Amino acid sequence: MFRISDFSRLTRVTVKALRHYDRLGLLKPARVDEENGYRYYSARQAADLARILALKDLGFSLEHVGDLLARKTDRTTLAGLLETRRTEIESHLEADRARLAQVEAILADLASGAPPATEVVVRGNPAVRVATRRAKVADLDDGVEELFEALEDDVAKAGVRASGPPILLYHDRDHRERDARVEVAVPVLSEGLRLGRSRIRTLPAVPRAACVLYRGGYDQWGSVMRGLLAWLSARRLEPAGPTREVFLQFGTRGGERHQIPPAYLVDEARDLLTEMQIPVRRRGGGRT
Repeated sequence: MFRISDFSRLTRVTVKALRHYDRLGLLKPARVDEENGYRYYSARQAADLARILALKDLGFSLEHVGDLLARKTDRTTLAGLLETRRTEIESHLEADRARLAQVEAILADLASGAPPATEVVVRGNPAVRVATRRAKVADLDDGVEELFEALEDDVAKAGVRASGPPILLYHDRDHRERDARVEVAVPVLSEGLRLGRSRIRTLPAVPRAACVLYRGGYDQWGSVMRGLLAWLSARRLEPAGPTREVFLQFGTRGGERHQIPPAYLVDEARDLLTEMQIPVRRRGGGRT
């Protein structure tokens, strides 16, 4: 029999840890002296301690270790538990690799003088019920404005405008200032199929989208888009659907007539607030 201090030296496990394992019921001393309370361990218990340490090193919690020891897990059950643990470790490794790629990309951005990558957020966007108009417009700026005016007219006449910002979707693979295929959308409460010449549909949820906010005039669009695409490339991501612009604060000539929530309306170009969203996937079709 070994006193706890000697057993600690033998196994290279601290006395504090041995007492903790005792309190948890993982490794009780073989004997406790009733007079002085000294703990004594047998040489055989070194093997039990080694089993505890091995399971702990594999990432099992001490509570889980205690459960495994209490059940005297057979080889088949243990193999199943280890398979599960392997899957958990692989998942953590994948997440850590993604974080490492993010850190490396941000360092590269900082070294190149590019806009701070921390301004870009990758998140999911929920499905939203909208009224839409889709068209091929001869001039992008004028055409989009006319489409939004017509769409908001239809929605206002039906009295179904929901609280939410307007959305612009680009359906061309490349950016076009002329002959662009676009779709304008505003949130609605209606469950019907049409409002005048506008159609009602549900914009599908986007599992992962790279999103960046920019304030001020829309003449920034090109530089913001180029920066966002460079950000995606550095992280081995690629577009996985139509780019969206969400107008969180914007100007309009028919705010009251169109029943647009006042919180979205501003008068000055410097106060415009827009979020660009690009649905993304891992390059080659893998998970992001």
